[in-house]
Amino acid sequence: MCSTMTPERVELARFFKVSSRRFEIGHATPEMFSTAIDAEWHRLMKTPEYAEFCTEHAGRAIGHRPVKGAGEISWISTYEEMFGPLPALWFTSKHGRVDEEALARYQETGVVVAEWDCSPVPGDGGDIAPKPEKATAR
Repeated sequence: MCSTMTPERVELARFFKVSSRRFEIGHATPEMFSTAIDAEWHRLMKTPEYAEFCTEHAGRAIGHRPVKGAGEISWISTYEEMFGPLPALWFTSKHGRVDEEALARYQETGVVVAEWDCSPVPGDGGDIAPKPEKATAR
């Protein structure tokens, strides 16, 4: 198991579980709309523990693909079935600022409308997921 489970990693693990379920049933690729959780994803991809994290939480390798879009986030009901309501962290920027308006809209309607710039994909080939950085001796 990965050593440090920050709130961002907990939510990334949940996102991977949701993504894996959606891949299995042929649904659209989930949209990563949280810059805070995406920033953690990028940090984790650069570590040797990324492959283990993917296997533990998605049962497979998970790649990262740049995909820009905007609209209703497709996987919210799957997340809620598995884990309950989205926490405020999903509406937090990588700088720690909560988008109170978007969070309130979600809490009132159960719908998330957002922009995204990446999505997970099954697999780890090629340019989809960066290779872990190797430690260098100094």
